[in-house]
Amino acid sequence: MWYWFCNNKTYFGVFFSKWILNLNEKNRKLIWLKIQSTGDLLQPLLKPSSSHPKGRNAYAHISLSIKEKFHQSYKDISDDNFENVILYIEYLLKNPN
Repeated sequence: MWYWFCNNKTYFGVFFSKWILNLNEKNRKLIWLKIQSTGDLLQPLLKPSSSHPKGRNAYAHISLSIKEKFHQSYKDISDDNFENVILYIEYLLKNPN
C-alpha cells in the first residue's frame, strides 16, 4: 500500500507538495535578489497613489503582482516556474503600472 501511495502522483502531490514542490532555497534567494534589484529600479517609476501617502513600496508591488499572476507567493512556487517568475519580474520593470 505504501508503495502505491508514494508512486501515485496525485496523492503524493497533495500530501507532500508543501515540502517537495516549492522552490529550493537557492532559487528562493535568487528570486528575492531579483525582486530587490528590480524594486530599486522600479521605485521612481511607480505612480503616486492616494492610498499610499508616504509612497508606494516597489518590493511589495512586485511580490503582490507575482502572487496575483501565479496564485501563490514567490516562496511557494515550484522550481518549474522559476524562469517564468524571473521573466515576469522583468516584465513588471518594463510595465510599472
